[in-house]
Amino acid sequence: MIKHKGWKFKKSFLMILLGMTLLGFIAFTEHKTENRALTNLDVYVEAVSDVYFVDEKEVAELLTNAFPGLLGHASKTKVSIHEVEKKVEAHPFVKKAEVYEDLKGTLMVKVSQHVPMARIVRPMAADGYISSSGKILPTSSNYTTRVLILTGKKAETLLKEGDLSVQHTPLLELIRYISSDPFWSAQISALDLLANGDINMHQQVGKQVIEFGKPEDIELKFRKIKTYYKKILPEKGWNTYSRVNVKYKDQIICE
Repeated sequence: MIKHKGWKFKKSFLMILLGMTLLGFIAFTEHKTENRALTNLDVYVEAVSDVYFVDEKEVAELLTNAFPGLLGHASKTKVSIHEVEKKVEAHPFVKKAEVYEDLKGTLMVKVSQHVPMARIVRPMAADGYISSSGKILPTSSNYTTRVLILTGKKAETLLKEGDLSVQHTPLLELIRYISSDPFWSAQISALDLLANGDINMHQQVGKQVIEFGKPEDIELKFRKIKTYYKKILPEKGWNTYSRVNVKYKDQIICE
C-alpha cells in the first residue's frame, strides 16, 4: 500500500516537472521569437475581378514609410502586429488586413479589397465609389472599373454620408440587385437619383428612360420591366416610346 502511494507521488512529481519544463520551453521560444528581427515583407492583395485598386507595392511602401524600423536589425517588439494591421486597414480601398510573422522572420500581410459596386459621378467635383458593403470610397488614380453610374443632386449628397448601409438600405439593395444580375448589370447603365427620392434608369440599349420610382418592390418592378422587354418591345419596336413607368402597382405606362 505504501509502495503504491509512493509510485503515485513519483508519477505526479514527474508530471509537474514535465509541465514546468514545457512551459519554460514555450516561454524561451516566445522570447526568442519576440526578439528576432524581421528580415522580409511579403504582401498579397486579393484581386477584385482581376483589378487591383491597391497593389502589393503600394502596401509595402506604406508600411516601410510608416514603420522605418520594420525590417532589418530592429526587434519585432518595436513594431506591433496590431498597429501594422490598423495602418493597412486605414487605406480607403482595404477592407481587411491579416498580418502575422512566419518561422523565417517574414512579415506576411494579406489584404482583401473593398469591391466597388457603383460610381457616383459629379460634373463639377471628384467622383466616388460605393462598395458592396455600402462604404463610400474615393476614386483611384491608378485603376478604374465598369460599374453602375449614379447621377443627380441626390447622388452627390451620398458622398458626404461615408456609409450607406444604415440610412440608405433600400437604395443599396437596388444597386446590389442590379450588380448581381448578369442581365440587368449589362442592360442598366445609370441611375438618376431625383430630389424627391424617385429613381430614373438609363439603359445600354434603348433610349427609353425607365421611371422606377422609390427603391422598393424591387423584384416586382423588374418583372414588369422584363414584361416590357418581352411583350411590348417586340410589337412596338425600340424607338416607339421615350419613357416607361413601372412605379405604380399592376401598371406599365409607356409614352
